[in-house]
Amino acid sequence: MTTKIREGYKQTELGLFPDDWEKLELKDISDISVGKDLVESEFSSYQDDKFKFPVYSNTVSNEGLYGFYNYSEYTNESLTVVGRGVGLGTAFKREESFGAIGRLLVIKPYFQYDFRYLTYFINHKVNIHFESGGIPQLTGVSFGKYKVILPPTKSEQTAIATALSDADALITSLEKLIEKKRAIKQGAMQELFFPKYNWEEKTYGEIFLFLNSATYSRAQLTETDEIKYIHYGDIHTKWDFHLDINNNSLPSIKEDQLKNYSIIKEGDVIMADASEDYNGVGKSVEVKNVVNTKVIAGLHTFLLRDVNGVFVNGFRSYIHIIRSVKKQFDELATGMKVYGVSRTNLKNVMIPVPPREEQTLIATILSDMDAEITALEQKLGKYKMIKQGMMQELLTGKIRLV
Repeated sequence: MTTKIREGYKQTELGLFPDDWEKLELKDISDISVGKDLVESEFSSYQDDKFKFPVYSNTVSNEGLYGFYNYSEYTNESLTVVGRGVGLGTAFKREESFGAIGRLLVIKPYFQYDFRYLTYFINHKVNIHFESGGIPQLTGVSFGKYKVILPPTKSEQTAIATALSDADALITSLEKLIEKKRAIKQGAMQELFFPKYNWEEKTYGEIFLFLNSATYSRAQLTETDEIKYIHYGDIHTKWDFHLDINNNSLPSIKEDQLKNYSIIKEGDVIMADASEDYNGVGKSVEVKNVVNTKVIAGLHTFLLRDVNGVFVNGFRSYIHIIRSVKKQFDELATGMKVYGVSRTNLKNVMIPVPPREEQTLIATILSDMDAEITALEQKLGKYKMIKQGMMQELLTGKIRLV
């Protein structure tokens, strides 16, 4: 069956584009050069505004890890920079003086082409591939053969690039706001959890009942069975403080694998008992909205239940970050490549216990902060989706701005 091509458009190997857009190779629209190989002695040991920054392909960012002396190969030029090794083919924009190391290609478009448009097009439409084995590598010659499709005038290229840059600016400002809100929350936690004269001290063993957790590995889990399963790796990578069963997709096991493992209840705490670094030692989440769902804790976890209600719901998830508690975890952690606290040692870890009224206040303050951050993160996700849609429409000429 032949697909009818929209009137005024042409089919290319890069997709459908307006008839008046040009298909050109990168070498025909720009000068392509390789960054300079530097030796260690050419770098300074610290960053400073007086120094220019090399751009590292492995960070794909506008700043390097170290400043370096008196070196500005590209001065006040508008250029596109592309990673040659790690970060292969990823392009980003530069509009100020900088240096480029040898793992980067510097693309300087001719005056009739907009460098920002070129950057967006490379990232969105150019599919980098390599035919030889070994370490992936781009050369100026091989990269120059990649094709781009451009609007007929620089003004249209600029209009597209400006719209996408505005979207990027909005995303960046929201990311910075989220980062600021997280920093504020971090500072608030340090203040709120500083023990006061009327706080008691109890051990994990006095407060929590240690329940049975399962031993199934990730390879034994499915996505569609009846019993939901909490894997310790997800505690480290997916959740901070709380696990809302309603808003998270969990792996699962079959009903007949349940055996005598304890079913999780509202407010239970699940601690990962293994971590690849000290930061993750004692990492815990408190479970909420578990009604009508059977969930068990998995391999390398402690399942803890506050049977006497020493702590209010919402407070337990923060216990592991209280400074005195974390200090004990770090002192008790054992292991070579993986660190953990044994069940016996965990039972003896001391926990500062505020009055329940203060617990409720602390939990409410932090919950409100979490809700604000979550709302901002959801907005950020929407902005990123909108930008993706804009790129699809603008970089293929489905929407014309001039």
